[in-house]
Amino acid sequence: MGRTFQIIRVFPELTALENLLVVTTTPFVEARERALELLRFVKLERLAGEFAGNLSYGQQKLVEFVRVLMTDPELILLDEPAAGVNRTLLNELLSAVRTLRDAGKTVFLVEHDMKVVMGLCETVFVLDHGEKLIEGPPGLIQADERVIEAYFGR
Repeated sequence: MGRTFQIIRVFPELTALENLLVVTTTPFVEARERALELLRFVKLERLAGEFAGNLSYGQQKLVEFVRVLMTDPELILLDEPAAGVNRTLLNELLSAVRTLRDAGKTVFLVEHDMKVVMGLCETVFVLDHGEKLIEGPPGLIQADERVIEAYFGR
């Protein structure tokens, strides 16, 4: 299992590449190759040598995301991946998540951006004040009167 946080937690004094290498016990040459492959996966390979603290917020989110992938988890938890990320970088992240999902990885997403949720998720759980209101496919969720009332009022 691997997870990201709503508030990013990169090591700003380390490069993007070093941020990935720090989580693995794999031999260096193999780990470096995997890290560079993951940076390519999210189109950040050109920033491998840049200090993470100099990257944009969205780029830092992508670094944190691929750092999670260094351990090849079967379950990936993403906490508010769209928060504060521009659409271009968000599209890179969502594309990567779709690729992982299609490869059989399980991705559990907590997100308030409904465009992201409805465009990415196969099953949606809606919570209202900590209680599960409904679960199901996006189309069912969008049409549910309880969801509409809980989130938009009458």
